[in-house]
Amino acid sequence: MAKYPFETIEPKWQQYWAEHKTFKAVEDPSFPKEKRCYVLDMFPYPSAQGLHVGHPEGYTATDIYCRYLRMNGYNVLHPMGFDAFGLPAENYAIKTGTHPAATTAANINQFRTQIKSLGFSYDWDREIDTSSEKYYRWTQWIFLKLFEKGLAYEAESPINWCPSCKTGLANEEVKDGCCERCGAKVSRKRIRQWILKITAYAERLLEDLDGLDWPEPVKLMQRNWIGRSEGANVSFTIDSPEGLVIEIYTTRPDTLFGATYMVLSPEHPLVGIITTPDQKAAVTAYVDAAAKKSDLERTDLAKVKTGVFSGSYAINPVNGKRIPVWIADYVLISYGTGAIMAVPAHDERDWDFAKAFNLPIIQVVSPAPPENPRGGKAPLVPAAQSASSTTPLPGGSAPNPPASEPAECTVAEGWSVNSGEFTGLPTAEAKAAITAWVEARGLGKKAVNYKLRDWIFSRQRYWGEPIPVVHCERCGIVPLPGTDLPLRLPEVQSYTPTGTGESPLAGINDWVNTVCPKCGGKAKREINTMPQWAGSCWYYLRYLDPDNSNAFAAKDTIEYWAPVDLYVGGVEHAVLHLLYSRFWHKVLYDLGLVNTKEPFQRLVNQGMILGEDNQKMSKSRGNVINPDDIVKNFGADSMRVYEMFMGPLEVTKPWLTAGLVGVSRFLERLWAIAEKPVIEKLPAEALGAAQAEELIRLLHKTIRKVSGDTATLNFNTAISAMMVYSNELVKLAELPRCLWEPLVLMISAYAPHLGEELWEKLGHTGSVSRAAWPAWDEKLTADNEVTVVAQVNGKIRDKFSTAAGTVREELEKTALALPGVLKWTEGQSIVKIITVPDKIVNIVTKP
Repeated sequence: MAKYPFETIEPKWQQYWAEHKTFKAVEDPSFPKEKRCYVLDMFPYPSAQGLHVGHPEGYTATDIYCRYLRMNGYNVLHPMGFDAFGLPAENYAIKTGTHPAATTAANINQFRTQIKSLGFSYDWDREIDTSSEKYYRWTQWIFLKLFEKGLAYEAESPINWCPSCKTGLANEEVKDGCCERCGAKVSRKRIRQWILKITAYAERLLEDLDGLDWPEPVKLMQRNWIGRSEGANVSFTIDSPEGLVIEIYTTRPDTLFGATYMVLSPEHPLVGIITTPDQKAAVTAYVDAAAKKSDLERTDLAKVKTGVFSGSYAINPVNGKRIPVWIADYVLISYGTGAIMAVPAHDERDWDFAKAFNLPIIQVVSPAPPENPRGGKAPLVPAAQSASSTTPLPGGSAPNPPASEPAECTVAEGWSVNSGEFTGLPTAEAKAAITAWVEARGLGKKAVNYKLRDWIFSRQRYWGEPIPVVHCERCGIVPLPGTDLPLRLPEVQSYTPTGTGESPLAGINDWVNTVCPKCGGKAKREINTMPQWAGSCWYYLRYLDPDNSNAFAAKDTIEYWAPVDLYVGGVEHAVLHLLYSRFWHKVLYDLGLVNTKEPFQRLVNQGMILGEDNQKMSKSRGNVINPDDIVKNFGADSMRVYEMFMGPLEVTKPWLTAGLVGVSRFLERLWAIAEKPVIEKLPAEALGAAQAEELIRLLHKTIRKVSGDTATLNFNTAISAMMVYSNELVKLAELPRCLWEPLVLMISAYAPHLGEELWEKLGHTGSVSRAAWPAWDEKLTADNEVTVVAQVNGKIRDKFSTAAGTVREELEKTALALPGVLKWTEGQSIVKIITVPDKIVNIVTKP
């Protein structure tokens, strides 16, 4: 048996596909809308490390699906490109002086070569690179549309700051509170930032998830990230002549009577205003210390609560009580209003804080209705009559809490207690009633809040899209006209950060200093650049028309292909990339530039491939599998089929070289079968009626199984079915063409190089990918013989084989004669027989 020569066959067919542009997609109007399919992989960042075995898993899945669709008469768009802006290339430039563009180009070439070596059926004429000027021109153009709609604005915002590198860091660069590059402890620093108003689309981003065919866990992650909640905004007035107001948002207005103190985040603008002189030193020290912590550290539920008293008090609007205002880092400026009313009896973080600082804890929700609820319309306590029962002692401590303090914190809903006229109301009613009460008195109002924050969009980096605006002393922020796009990145001598928090662009005076496009006066270019997310927000649209110089994509091509029918990628992008893409798409939809509300109709997340040690692959563990080595030693087709045979696409599974060897032997078996003489005789003539009928039925069952499983992305079971069928063909001395050719067609989607070669050996010209997928006859998939289970009083006692469709009387007669049934019915009276044709005969007896 000759060895399958993958090392010569695979390059041969890769060259054929490239020369003939076999997979080029064309907007052919003869294909009806239902016969067009846009299948997309999440495009890779071209790192210096090249592909890892996790990349080909998703790429292989979509490739098989696309080949299957084409062979079933679909017009398929299946493109590939590169998410090319990013931090690694810039960090490499800082170390070596190599321009990021040069590093990125070299990495893209490496990725492209690796991807092509695996035989994926991409339309390479549509390749995109987000760092190319002809691409980021349109990224800048979309930014200007966001700016025109008031969705892009400037504000001072905290960033991660590395004191050693003297630069701002993206969240992705911070690991465990330290700079990923140098290991220094990261702090927080407020600088000017560009921000996108994604919160304006929060409700639509939430509502439109319902119509998407996405995994429910991903939808849930997006819903939680958006974090819609209903509650009330309530105003607490500072007890001072100025009458300053602290506005808080709460989802539990029913607990307002239990608010015994307030907390401001260290970044809250009122901190410096309400802090009393005697507390100023302590508050300043605390704010400085908080700035050195990450948000993750600050919100860790397990950490010891810290805080400092501001020296000021606020008035609880529902009972007029004077309560202290504290500063604590467990409250973030990025959520809600950056201030909270603290209800320690019913919030675990507030409970821990109150215990740490000896603050009062008042229960206002009971798990059971109070026995003597306060009824009627008794007035609430006016502010003027309140007494300070919660005045802290010097040093920030408070007097001992009241004796009625509950034994534990309870966050569940129940019935209001200790809540004035609202005592006795169930939680839902209390929420509505108290909200209406504060709203009627101008002390608050019903509100909807979102955890989602506006998107900090700028980076203090070089290797990113320049933001196309200028700062004019006379006109303010002025967008560049579309005719000035792309605004190109300038050449620089150094990529090292300036140390001021500004990007390296700040030091290039010839580029920064410019003229205002509005008034012609002196102006300065924006020196922040866009984040890597920008290019990936809309890349699926550029694939539709990658060379268009007049628009990001022509209207007719968008109408032809959009939306993406199937999007496949890792679950690590479940929130941010998908959320940002959906946001941009909805803006474009509102502008009438795209034809759908959502960009990706169906989403599938492939599972992670672990090392042979069941650990995540990493260089430090020494368990990384290099796909180049697999292709060299086993061939691309073996790798493709093995990654699909490992298990269901969506689950995590370990790499096992022994499994790869087994798949390689399967492909060797197919090559060996192809060496047998192929005959044109009908199976019955060549094999005899009985064997022919058995093989024909197995073939049609296999076609049905492989077709259904390929259409539903259940590739592992499809491969198993082809393995079973090939085991029967290998036994034959001669191959009837009608039994062999359908298997060649099916395997060509999974192992395309081998499929092409076998198709050619069968005497065909042209690519097998243009051939029709085999059809099955449903009648021939039905079993001739079935196994019927014989039960006595519901317990299996025997079984027998019989022809499918055997009549009820014959089934019962056969069952009653079985040894197992005779044993268990001996001495018994048969009460009745329950028969399900082709499945069960159940004999009911009694003594």
